[in-house]
Amino acid sequence: MKWIDFDGLFDEKLAQYMSENKNKHTEKEWEDVIPKLYKKFGDTVIAKIGCTPKEYYARMGNEELVATLKGHLTEDVPVPEFLCAEIESRKDADSLLTLLDTEDAQTASYAINLIGDDTRAFTIYFNILTEDRFNEEIRSDICDILRLHADEIKTQAIAVYQSGAATEYMLEILSRVKARDEEVYQILIKAFWNADDSALTAGYLAAYGDERALPDLLRRIEDRTIGFVEFQELKYAVEALGGEYKEPRDFTADKDYLAVEAASIKAASGESELQS
Repeated sequence: MKWIDFDGLFDEKLAQYMSENKNKHTEKEWEDVIPKLYKKFGDTVIAKIGCTPKEYYARMGNEELVATLKGHLTEDVPVPEFLCAEIESRKDADSLLTLLDTEDAQTASYAINLIGDDTRAFTIYFNILTEDRFNEEIRSDICDILRLHADEIKTQAIAVYQSGAATEYMLEILSRVKARDEEVYQILIKAFWNADDSALTAGYLAAYGDERALPDLLRRIEDRTIGFVEFQELKYAVEALGGEYKEPRDFTADKDYLAVEAASIKAASGESELQS
């Protein structure tokens, strides 16, 4: 099957239109005009197929749509927005799940964006988090989806965490559980104390929002060996749980503090030059 490059056809028409109207719009105006032209193109009959791009995909069955998307990605043919919009409108996660059986990050990324938070994908999402098949960006995207449903998947997240797999992702998910749960709290507080650097784990306690963690956070922040970044995260967590820490600390020898200060000075210098 030959995959139709609708974006390529649009680019040809756009080039012609811009040539004919080159003095009609400013560069900024073209940024608004082009998306409108693309939308209009979706409702324009293409002679060689006898229908519009939107109609072309609307006539396909669910599996054919997914096969078409896979074909575009495999053969490096630009994926038209009309194709993705039609797939998304069908809400057929079952067909899309087959796309996650791949080693190709681009294909997986398209599938995840189209499936979204459909619960039928959650088991596969958990599997992806425990594997090294995909890059950090894809796994972070999945974690962002799952943490929105933390209460629903709490039991599975606890089981995966206790198995020793994808522990940081599981802590991120568990920290978003809204219903108070002693097992979740104990996991988060133990992870906090077991971490060599509590910058992340303090954030998990802040997100979970259980005020019982305040004494632990205050005890940790008193440690004079912690660096500037860890201190800042601990201070944020303390304040997020309704506490405060005002003890002055000296980080003038800390490399991260010095880097932040240097960046602040550079930014202030740049603003001064713009104002002068």
